[in-house]
Amino acid sequence: MEKKHSAWYVILIAGAAGMAGLLYGFDTAVISGAIGYLQEIYDLSPAMEGWVISCVMIGGVTGVALSGFLSDRFGRKKLLMVSAVFFIISALGSAFAINVTTLVLARILGGLGIGFASALSVTYISECAPPAIRGRLGSMYQLFTILGISATFYINYFVANSGTYEWGLEFGWRWMLGYGTIPGIIFLVLLFFIPESPRYLFQKGQDQAAYQILKRINGEAIAKKEEKEIKASIKVEENTSVKQLLKPGLRMAMGVGVFLALFNQVIGMNAVTYYGPDIFRSVGFENNTEFLATSIIGSVQVVFTIVAILLIDKLGRKKLMAIGSSLMAVFMLLIGSVFYFEPANAGILLIIMIAGFTASFCVSMGPIPWIMIPEIFPNHLRAKAVGIATIFLWGANWAIGQFTPVLINNMGSAFTFWMFAVINVICFIFVMTIVPETKNKSLEEISQLWKTDIQKAEEKRVQEELA
Repeated sequence: MEKKHSAWYVILIAGAAGMAGLLYGFDTAVISGAIGYLQEIYDLSPAMEGWVISCVMIGGVTGVALSGFLSDRFGRKKLLMVSAVFFIISALGSAFAINVTTLVLARILGGLGIGFASALSVTYISECAPPAIRGRLGSMYQLFTILGISATFYINYFVANSGTYEWGLEFGWRWMLGYGTIPGIIFLVLLFFIPESPRYLFQKGQDQAAYQILKRINGEAIAKKEEKEIKASIKVEENTSVKQLLKPGLRMAMGVGVFLALFNQVIGMNAVTYYGPDIFRSVGFENNTEFLATSIIGSVQVVFTIVAILLIDKLGRKKLMAIGSSLMAVFMLLIGSVFYFEPANAGILLIIMIAGFTASFCVSMGPIPWIMIPEIFPNHLRAKAVGIATIFLWGANWAIGQFTPVLINNMGSAFTFWMFAVINVICFIFVMTIVPETKNKSLEEISQLWKTDIQKAEEKRVQEELA
């Protein structure tokens, strides 16, 4: 009897590509440990503090803007390898920075690499994964992101406790940033062991190589079926201009992708990730306990991201996002209330409320947008469309990193977190009214959601000819 698919091969593919999330997670979290030292060394204003944290997003936006076009020309795998090299150079450059300018330039280069990887990793996994487990495999990116964030929180805590505060000012923050070379090297090595995307190979006319990869992933029967569907979609949809995304049907897909990307960033999780130690310090944590409190939140992220992986192909994308966004709105309201009323046990309450918010995020708007964005676009436009959506994601990421300290400084913590509560309510309404369910559908079946009756009839005719 033929095996359904080579499970270990599929896991290797998803795991290796998902390691891009480790780079993203590390870079997202590591600066939260270093920024306190940098603020004192360079006397940073709230705006400059935001710039040192958010400058990486400038590189990220550039990376995702170029990722679709470059990967369609050179392939998903090659560009992922370039992203790993950029990240390694960035980590070393950050560790040996001689002033704020060189630190910012190194972080922008790292952002460029992460931008390539963040768009292409989820695209690559979606193009390789069997439909029945695509959600779980697509969650690998978010799982590694959360593992990177959690591990980095603990690294920051370990480094902060490795010497005196004066040692931290001189060397500690450099060690924090320099540890990024480790995930960068691991990611680069793993990429040597995975194939190119079969859908990319079909687009380039390398049918035999693409079929062999599909066969090893899915087994022969499913591979033949997918080969036929992919070839039909490529033959019908030869125009790869991004202008196609503004046509009826695909215009809606592009809108859903952009809003999923925005809500992944603007609902408040990144404010906690970037400024966790500062937030906990503001309610009385001190002597590095603020790093420990942030590490606890990182552990919550890991646990509930694993929960999401177990649930996403069972409950579905839409239901989890609806549940998560409603709970996040409640927890953000409570977090703001802790800051507003300042109860005697504010520290403990804050940990509990942020942990609840984090758990809700990690089973919903954390992993699911990264899974759905590449799912909802057709083969010929997927890389470009994901790149465009991820530009908005990185742009929102930059805004949160840049303006959170300004908002807290001018509006106060309570009103800042209440603002995030309102955004989560809007997210819930958007999910319930616009987002489709994509559970257990092949990528070609999902693309049918956006097509006109004429387009569907033409594709059916081509499939019959290929049969």
